[in-house]
Formats: sequence, structure tokens, C-alpha cells
Amino acid sequence: MRQSQLFTKTQKEAPADEVSRNAELLIRAGFINKEMAGVYSYLPLGLRVIKNIEQIIREEMNAIGGQEMKTSILQNKEIWEKSGRWSDDMVDNWFKSKLKNGGDVGLSWTNEEAHANILKQYISSYKDLPIYSYDIKDIFRNETRSKSGILRGREFYWKALYSFSKDEAEHNVFYEKSKEAYKNVFKRVGIGHITYLTFASGGTFAKFSHEFQTLTGAGEDIIYIDEDTNIAINKEVYTDEVIESLGLNKNSLVEKKAIEVGNIFSLGTKYSAPFDLKYTDEKGEDKLVIMGSYGIGLGRLMGTVVETLSDDKGIIWPESIAPFKVHIVMLGEDEEVSKSAESLYSDLVGKGIEVLFDDRKGMTAGEKFADADLLGMPYRVVVSTRSLKDGGYEIKKRTEEKGKVVSFEELAKEF
Repeated sequence: MRQSQLFTKTQKEAPADEVSRNAELLIRAGFINKEMAGVYSYLPLGLRVIKNIEQIIREEMNAIGGQEMKTSILQNKEIWEKSGRWSDDMVDNWFKSKLKNGGDVGLSWTNEEAHANILKQYISSYKDLPIYSYDIKDIFRNETRSKSGILRGREFYWKALYSFSKDEAEHNVFYEKSKEAYKNVFKRVGIGHITYLTFASGGTFAKFSHEFQTLTGAGEDIIYIDEDTNIAINKEVYTDEVIESLGLNKNSLVEKKAIEVGNIFSLGTKYSAPFDLKYTDEKGEDKLVIMGSYGIGLGRLMGTVVETLSDDKGIIWPESIAPFKVHIVMLGEDEEVSKSAESLYSDLVGKGIEVLFDDRKGMTAGEKFADADLLGMPYRVVVSTRSLKDGGYEIKKRTEEKGKVVSFEELAKEF
């Protein structure tokens, strides 16, 4: 991508009504555009980040047996009435509408009923199980207040996987696999070192559910961490009984603010029962399917990365999800510099390296460097009269204060 052809431009100031760091930086850098409170469009750079996060999640879900599908956004009222979750008394954040030819529809706000209703057509025998279906789609929630940028929105991009198992034992095996898959996701996107498996309320069907909480001052949750075991407890279940049941010492737990970036739940038969989702076991007896739910908000995850990995200059993208790995910055309009920068751009792209090329003219070095820091690509490579005189190109990681001049061969080896 040539920066001169990128229609987005950086801004010195974010909208006055944005108070969260993730929204401020992402809007200023041209990754997202605010449409209204809780609703953001992803611009070219932002979409590249989301797609990279999506692919990491897809790979980890597929690795534990997930089968990707895509459920509809328009949801049938009759399906949700079976579970009781169509009623506003039960769920108060539906976006609902009416069809012109009659009938009510809702915009999908979660997927348990949708998956259970579809899978009922394909599950009849124990031989059909287990099944792990998931989709990655837009979700809509009519929140009274929406804040914190893309950490909490009325429209957001979400991955939800649902497990369908024969019994608790089979369910528990997959549940443990999902924990490891989630840890892999957060490690790969660059926040594994500050993300904790956190015990939370399990509702009706399990003693605990599990959240994945990332430490940040922008967090909405309070968790208590045992730093020796890397186990955390959500404030909602922080009792002496729970602490003792987990074998932890209350005096060693540290209170921190965090944001939930993922969650996994055991659902039991809560959603299989309303749909009469049963299978016939080896003895010919009918049994209800055991379900589990596993969710990650992709936009929230992207926002959390920005909240936790940025500095006073801008965003610091991990290589795994950065929109481009390398940001070539051409300084000056000297013919030799221009030819060298163009050649470097072509050579790196030819080697399959994703490059953003700042070929813009009429800008100072300070303006270009400020933009590069704000955009946050992992590597900045400067081509200038000085660098060429010193023998090549100045390469600097986004996390480093100073760069070094290297030859093309050394640069290619670096990448």
C-alpha cells in the first residue's frame, strides 16, 4: 500500500466526546470511523487488523475441531420464544423490527438458540456427536449506554463457538481444550502475558464459568490475582469459600482492574431442552445434548491491544496482527532517494512482506515520523540522503528509541 493512495489521513485530535484511549488513537490514526455512540466503521487499516485477529481465532478454533458456519443476523421470533428469550422482560437489549408482509424479527445478539435450532436437524444418534460449530459475525445489542470505544458497542464483530456433547465427561474434555485454545489466541495477538484465566459465576449449570481478563486501567472489572499460579478470581465470586475451594491464599491475592476479552460457559441442557435436542445412545435411550458456549469479541480484543500496548506517541501493533509489518518512510524528494525507496518497496513486496510505503511529498521528516509512530507498524525503515550515504536504510522497531543503518541484504535477512 502506498500511503499517498490511502484515502484515510491521520488527525491531531480525536472527537471531543471520546474519552477512551483505544477510540482516540484508532480514530486519529484512521483505523476506525465513529458513526454514532457504540457504532464504528472499520476503515482499510482497521479492517486489516480485524482480519488478522479473525484468522488467528479461526486457526485456533479449527485446531480443536471447530467447524465454521455463518448464522443469519435476522432471527425468527418463534425460535427465541422456545427458550423464553424473545420477551423484553427476559432480554432488554434486542434490536427488533417487523417484516413488511407481517411477522417480527430480531437482529442477532447471541447465538445459542440459532445453533441449537440448526443442529437439531443433524443430531439423532450418539454417532453424530460431538459437534463444535462456530461463526464469526456482526452482533447487535441495544445498550442503554455505550462507552469505551470499541471495547463496548451496540454493533460489534464476534466469534461464538458452541459445543454439543453426549455427556458431561465429553463436554469437560472439550472445555479444557478450549481453555488452551483461548490462551493461544491471546498469546498470539500479543497480550498473553497480561491475560489471566479468571474464575467467575457459573450460573445454574456449573460451579464456575471462566473469563479471560486482560489487565488495563480502562477495565470495567475487578479481579484478584495469584501471581504464583496465574489464577484470578472475579470480584463477583470473591468469597472465602471460593478462595479456599481453589486452594489459594487470600493474603497473596492482588487486586487489579481488567477487561474481559473472552469467556467460556458450561450450559448443560438449558438450550437443548427447549428445542428437544436429543440423541439416541448406545442402549437406544433418548438423552438431551450437553452444550457449552465460547465467545470472543474481535473488536474488543483489538481495542484491548491498543489500550495495553500503546505509548504516548501512538499504537504499538504486535507483528501478528499489524496491518503491515514494515513502514517505509521516504524522506526528501532527491532522485536517488526516490529511486532507492521505490526499489526497496518493490523488492520487499516481491518477497511477500506486507509494506506500507510513505511516498507522500511535501511533508517534513518530523511529520512523517509522528505519523509512523501513531500508526504503529512493527518496523520503520527510513530511506534518506543520510541513510544512503551511511550505506543503506535505517531500520527501527516501533518499541526502540534508536535505529541502525543496514544494507539491503541485512534488511532482507531481518525480515
